[in-house]
Amino acid sequence: MKSTLPMKGANLNPESAKREFSNEVQLIKQNLQNLKSAVDRHNSELEREIRQQVTQRKQKLLNDAHMATSLGYPIRRREGVPSTYAVPVQRRTPTIAPPPASSSSFKPEPALGMEEYENILEIIRNMVQVMERSPKAFENMGEEDLRTHFLVQLNAQYEGGATGETFNFQGKTDILIRAESRNVFIAECKFWGGEKQFLETIDQLLSYLSWRDTKAAVIIFNRNANFSDVLKKITDITPKHKCYKRTTGSSGESTFRYIFHQPNDPNREIVVTVMAFDVPVAEHRTK
Repeated sequence: MKSTLPMKGANLNPESAKREFSNEVQLIKQNLQNLKSAVDRHNSELEREIRQQVTQRKQKLLNDAHMATSLGYPIRRREGVPSTYAVPVQRRTPTIAPPPASSSSFKPEPALGMEEYENILEIIRNMVQVMERSPKAFENMGEEDLRTHFLVQLNAQYEGGATGETFNFQGKTDILIRAESRNVFIAECKFWGGEKQFLETIDQLLSYLSWRDTKAAVIIFNRNANFSDVLKKITDITPKHKCYKRTTGSSGESTFRYIFHQPNDPNREIVVTVMAFDVPVAEHRTK
């Protein structure tokens, strides 16, 4: 597209025409520079604004879901909505069996049955399969965002007691299930950060468990590290923990089952499953 700078006048001369032409060119350059500055400023702020909008939208959806589950009424599923992963779609009420009561006067606290414990772990595994099949959707997510996806799937399968809040965040506690206002299952989620952090994560997990809590899990996300090396380090490091008692086996190549003891009671055993997953890594492209 061609542009012209017409000059009109009765007494035009080369000097004045050249001066007027130069002024017009300078004005165009200045306007283009102002426009470029405005575009650069807009582009630099665009990512922050988009992230803010997405964060606000995600928070609204979580708040809406929290409000719905807090009503204490079952929510009907829409007909014909496809599932995103191959697990049962019916909501489950976890089988909570109180331990045998002693001769002393007390109310037995609820305990999570082994069958429900295994089912919870299986739901977590199925969610990771979704991540592996659609890596682009998860490659830029942080620990909290990945944790939210696990909570969504768990809430789809389980319903709580009177409050309807079976799974929820509570401080630094990542995933928990409640029965009769008490936690009966807790899991900690962490990105792999080496031996020291891994042992600290186990400390953190055990600190959340009361004397009667006997089942828990540690979920490790690996990113930007050799996954085979991470798995070997987990098996080598875990027995070093001060509360470790024994290893009871593994399920697959990246799930390990251990017995720990309660920090204040060496005779009280806790089942801890360590699940490690290699999550997608974002591709960094240079322009």
